[in-house]
Amino acid sequence: MVIGIDASRANKQVKTGTEWYSYNLILELAKIDHENEYWLYSPDKLKGKLSQLPENFKEKVLSWPPKKLWTMARLSFEMKKNPPDLLFVPAHIIPLASPKKTITTICDIGFVSNKELYSQKEIKYHNFGLKQAIKKATLILTISKFTKEEMVKFCKIDPNRIKVIYLGFNQNDYRKIEDQKKIKQIKNKYKLPDNYLFYTGRLNLKKNIPNLIKAFKQVIDDNKFKDYKLVMAGVPENGYEVIKEEIKLQGIRDKIIELGWTKEEDLPYLMNGAKLFVFPSNYEGFGIPPLEAMACGTPVVSSNAASLPEVCGNAALLFDPKNVDQMAEKIKLGLSDENLRHDLIQKGFLQIRKFSWEKCAKETLDALEEE
Repeated sequence: MVIGIDASRANKQVKTGTEWYSYNLILELAKIDHENEYWLYSPDKLKGKLSQLPENFKEKVLSWPPKKLWTMARLSFEMKKNPPDLLFVPAHIIPLASPKKTITTICDIGFVSNKELYSQKEIKYHNFGLKQAIKKATLILTISKFTKEEMVKFCKIDPNRIKVIYLGFNQNDYRKIEDQKKIKQIKNKYKLPDNYLFYTGRLNLKKNIPNLIKAFKQVIDDNKFKDYKLVMAGVPENGYEVIKEEIKLQGIRDKIIELGWTKEEDLPYLMNGAKLFVFPSNYEGFGIPPLEAMACGTPVVSSNAASLPEVCGNAALLFDPKNVDQMAEKIKLGLSDENLRHDLIQKGFLQIRKFSWEKCAKETLDALEEE
């Protein structure tokens, strides 16, 4: 079978959740499938590891004009002219013209169930993608039972059209690092103190950063934790002005370190060096960062919203993301109770065994071949 994959997101230089999903899935498929032929569509030449795949993975660079609306124009044209047997669109929009067999991944539908967390532009874009998926996809993949339930509830989709396949995480890099010298070296690179809480992800309202700022102020107002700093690795997005204003309002600018976009190879060391990983998100279709923290042996304090209880299991202290007092109390508990910290770390090592990119790729390949 010839399987076409929209690799446009996987090929992006700066990656966040959906881009890493596409990228890791393609790499794992290349390891396990030597029978099917794959056509990887992208507006640019494939970069890095994507350019070094086996012979059954072929690059299809669709670089002709127009530059905008690549999916709707260039990819649609290619689907009409020379379609694969099956098109797989991971975490993106299905082209207007697509093969009879088309599978896509919808990571979440927060833009339907939690509209207040998104800009009007984002809502428009995602709704268009969702309508395309409902209309054209022969099968929809999603990344948590929570998201499947929301899609059935809000979109009235037949549950038999939706298959849940959990994501994985980078097990090679995210692990307990024993080399304290290297951890210290990376911490020094970013001028970090010994005692810090760590967050990685986008800096926007969906991730609930303003409430994290408020909770952190309560934590450091406690004399036991006055030396702690909050380190945030992520790119500012929609609502960042509100975050900046909250930091100013709380008067703790000197207690917060913003790293911006951070090199992927440094993140496991930053995670290992943290006393606690905090994930305050209002809404997640899955949520990889808590798993990465668990793999590093860093205790996790997480929101109990959406899919996060499903992902974290019993290996994290959970709080209501809208309850700032509760978030602060759980953070303080996670910092101060050594027995609890040890218990969370051990449970974290067990929880991460349920998730891997290899497992994700095997289940995805099964879904593609069954269509």
